[in-house]
Amino acid sequence: MFREYPDILTIPQVAQALGICTKAAYALVKDKKLGHIRVGRIIKVPKFSLEEFVKSARNNVVL
Repeated sequence: MFREYPDILTIPQVAQALGICTKAAYALVKDKKLGHIRVGRIIKVPKFSLEEFVKSARNNVVL
């Protein structure tokens, strides 16, 4: 899963991987739904955290 992405992603990369806008990706970080690393003002997301987020959301389908 997400093989074409680096091990540490930026918010725009997370948004692209999930098919959402960057604002929504920032909201996931702000709401602590997506694990991240903050270095000063820069937010980085380990690929592992992104994979775990997707796995945990797998059973929460809204129709």
